[in-house]
Amino acid sequence: MNRIEASTQLGFIGIGAMGSRIVRRLLARRYNVTVYDSDRTRAESLIADGATVPNSLADLASKAKIILSCLTDDMAVEGVYLGQNGILAYAATGAIIIEMSTIRPETSRELARQGGDRGIHVLDVAISGSTPVMEQGMVTLLGGGEAEIFAAVEPIFETIAKQYFLLGPSGSGTAAKLVVNTLLGVGMQAIAEACALGEKQGLDRKQLLTVLSKTAVVAPAHSGKLLRAVHDDYSPQFPLRLMNKDFRLILEIASNLRLELPATEAAFRINSDASVFGPDQDFSIVIREMESRAQEQDSTNPIVRTLERYPS
Repeated sequence: MNRIEASTQLGFIGIGAMGSRIVRRLLARRYNVTVYDSDRTRAESLIADGATVPNSLADLASKAKIILSCLTDDMAVEGVYLGQNGILAYAATGAIIIEMSTIRPETSRELARQGGDRGIHVLDVAISGSTPVMEQGMVTLLGGGEAEIFAAVEPIFETIAKQYFLLGPSGSGTAAKLVVNTLLGVGMQAIAEACALGEKQGLDRKQLLTVLSKTAVVAPAHSGKLLRAVHDDYSPQFPLRLMNKDFRLILEIASNLRLELPATEAAFRINSDASVFGPDQDFSIVIREMESRAQEQDSTNPIVRTLERYPS
């Protein structure tokens, strides 16, 4: 299959924080993009950038050669694509779907199976990176599906990402995304604990966060969070509710595989407790959660039991 051209008609479903930025990058490269969202005003907000808005999902599906989507969860993906009124019922034979949501790999595989039954090619291409990184075209894409189809749509990937990888058959992209987000979430929890430890010992909070952001042990995905936390800025780049949704997916899959993930489980508990500060805050709000816990005086601290269990 030949690589696609910019004149190819694209459809995009899900005009949220990430989806809107993807569409703007595509429009800037002069792709023809029709956009749809359950909230029509979100789709219409992109008209000024050059997008068109269809009358319905069926209208988008029947005209687009390539359909992309970035949706909230498995239920949203299933609602958009499956069933008698879903995209698969209206898309033309030979159409390509690039599904970019963070969902269960099983859902990706089922979508690919049902698409294949209709002669429609489905790729799961998950996004690793925040909304600011997407604006800069510096995200990483993690793909699953047919190699020939993946290669054909590489011009789209080149438009929105710094790098992109095909990791295997259907479901591989979403599986890899959950692996990546395990590191993202657990790493943020470790940083929050380290900050609490430093502050409790009397280190200046602002200086500590600033210095930590410059050390080699803090990943680029986390360093900016520390600099924002200096000013108590937890405005959402990746909302806590989405991080917790991903943690739940990760732990459900691990449970089904009979795999222990103790650090991930602990991070999920702290993240869930941090929701008291607001589920739409950035997931780095766990820094504030750990600082809050550091102020509590609790003589039953479980660390004592751990130290007693594993004496030197």
